[in-house]
Amino acid sequence: MSETVVGRSMDRVDGVAKVTGAARYVADSQVPGVVHAVLVMSTIARGRIASIDTSEATDAPGVLGVFTHRNMPRINTPTGENSRYVKGFFPVQDDRIRHAGQPVAVVVARTLEQAQHAATLVQVSYRAETPQVSLAANLRHAYTPEPGPFGPYTYQRGDVAAGLRSAAVSVDATYTTPLQEHNAMEPTAAVAAWDGERLQVFVSTQSITDVTNSLVEAFGMRREHVRVSCTYLGGAFGGKGLAWPQPILAAAVARELRRPVKLVLTRADTYTSHGHRAENRHRLRIGATRDGRLTAIDHTITQQASRTDELAVNGSEPTKILYACRNVRTELRVVRLDLPTAQFVRSPETTANYALESALDELAAELRMDPVELRIRNWSAINQESGERHGSSYLRECYREGARRFGWSRRDPRPGSMRDRDGGLIGWGMATASHVSGGLNAAGATVRITEDGTARIRSGTQDLGTGTYTVMAQVGADTLGLPVGAVTFELGDSTYPQAPASVSSTTVPSVGAAVVRAATRARRQVIDLAVADPGGPLHGLPADRVGTRDGYLFDTGRPSRRIAYREVMRRHGRRIEVTEQPPEDGTPMRYSFGAYFVEVGVHPRLGQVRVRRVVGVFDPGRVLNPKTARSQAIGGAIWCIGVTLTEHALIDHRLGRIVTPNLSGYLVPVNADVPDMDMGFIDRPDPSSDAMGARGFGEVPSTGLTAAIGNAVHHAIGRRIRDLPITPDKVIAALG
Repeated sequence: MSETVVGRSMDRVDGVAKVTGAARYVADSQVPGVVHAVLVMSTIARGRIASIDTSEATDAPGVLGVFTHRNMPRINTPTGENSRYVKGFFPVQDDRIRHAGQPVAVVVARTLEQAQHAATLVQVSYRAETPQVSLAANLRHAYTPEPGPFGPYTYQRGDVAAGLRSAAVSVDATYTTPLQEHNAMEPTAAVAAWDGERLQVFVSTQSITDVTNSLVEAFGMRREHVRVSCTYLGGAFGGKGLAWPQPILAAAVARELRRPVKLVLTRADTYTSHGHRAENRHRLRIGATRDGRLTAIDHTITQQASRTDELAVNGSEPTKILYACRNVRTELRVVRLDLPTAQFVRSPETTANYALESALDELAAELRMDPVELRIRNWSAINQESGERHGSSYLRECYREGARRFGWSRRDPRPGSMRDRDGGLIGWGMATASHVSGGLNAAGATVRITEDGTARIRSGTQDLGTGTYTVMAQVGADTLGLPVGAVTFELGDSTYPQAPASVSSTTVPSVGAAVVRAATRARRQVIDLAVADPGGPLHGLPADRVGTRDGYLFDTGRPSRRIAYREVMRRHGRRIEVTEQPPEDGTPMRYSFGAYFVEVGVHPRLGQVRVRRVVGVFDPGRVLNPKTARSQAIGGAIWCIGVTLTEHALIDHRLGRIVTPNLSGYLVPVNADVPDMDMGFIDRPDPSSDAMGARGFGEVPSTGLTAAIGNAVHHAIGRRIRDLPITPDKVIAALG
């Protein structure tokens, strides 16, 4: 028998469709008679609409309707827990302006070009008020909100004040991170079509379940009358998580016009329409004994929120969970500003991890201790927040293997001591990568085995580009004992068993576990057929003595005694179908780990920072597909390079508007910024995981490297830059 399918480096099953253009994204949806919607956005950040003149737009060629707060259908703002609509208000319902880039009108025309032209003809005048968009200027208004969807926002164990007093060495530092955007390749899109009282919506989303629930609530519909589809997703990074107004707006005007409507955001629209990473300030106070044992951690996060909601993304899990420390306090405070609702962006723990791992590097310097050794001394097999043992934790192995691959032992610890042949400054840095896995609702799945011995597996999840189509086919194939080519995994349809949002690295532990449950039951039914068949070779065998592999059922005591899956199903004469609904207790929260090591080069006169080498070693439990996992690691590392060195949205503090709403002004890493990367895995199953020993992993690599790069810059120049991004002007100023 061949090796298992899980653990094999397989190409993505959807790869050919994507690179040849055969994959149909939402904007490609072919709906007969579809017309096009374009949004008109507010140009002020706070105030009211004084007047809005749509006459010229209404008379423009091809225009079917112009909707403003005066004639837009009334919509119920979704507020239910299951809808996960978080914006706090619904646009184009009244004359109030809550932030710049808020939709104030929807123009619908027969063609996209006609709608775009007509949108420029809508004349809006405002009674503007002075907006407040600066976090630094409004810190006096910071407060701790009531527990919300990402709370509670305060946590304490032990006596932090006493722990700090008893410390032989301490660090007190503040780290700041800017407002940052998602910038997925595919802008958010929605196509809505009504058939009587039934609604079909194609939407680019990380959660078809949340979008379905928000539509049901917005229009007061029965859930079985709403169908939401998302077959392919061109990236998301958090911006398409939860529920946002776009699909509801498209559905509302489609019902009014009795025509299918397509709405595709522009790049500039996306900067204000589906969240962003809020600006953050992290104050870290850390104490330790002279031998490096942590005595206390005090971590206060102050974050921008909007005027209309208190949504705050609490990413303090690394501080609460990761290191052995008896005395820990975390608090998240918010400042309400005239900005759009914030949202998680490719790991909400990125900024908190950056602050914690930077402070630990500063602590190691104060102790004159190797940063790796400091972390190993404070490693814990216990989740420090819950008090429970991790299902598995090979973080120390990540440190040691990463250090070996990188050549960390050759590091001269003295800042400014390492140079290249041209006199450029060289810095080496490291940090821990860590992220929660799961902790959300559970998933369901259906397994159907047909008369030809092939299987079709369905779950109402999404594939953000992480490889869900592929790894779930692998999990199903291994559980059933079929070749992976005989298994098709289907997703992206609200008529399939429900699954949670593809956030919080929860898809593998939730959907993977559902596929295992459903496939195990289906496999058992096939075995029961085989042993009950008087004419079959396995007749009369105990069911637990029958194995399955490569499309065959066989006697584990005499493997040559076997029968093909397709023969069992042919003799049975009808398909088998098993559905596992989501269990009510949800998906358990686990934690995944890793270690980054990085080399940077710093030009001493230009202040330019180049990432020259990256080594990452990770512990995600069992690695289902090393190829897709490595792609996730590389993608996460590239995210970190952008977060650390280039990415920040510039806001005009007078107008409250983002002045870089495009990829020419908002700088993301390109090929020339990304070095070759050495990514490895410990690859040991987590016995506590129901998904074949695998934990969620996707967001882990987008933590850790940000701090590692910052630590490497400090090692290169001997000055600590605590304000991201680390741009050349800051380096030059630090070098004096």
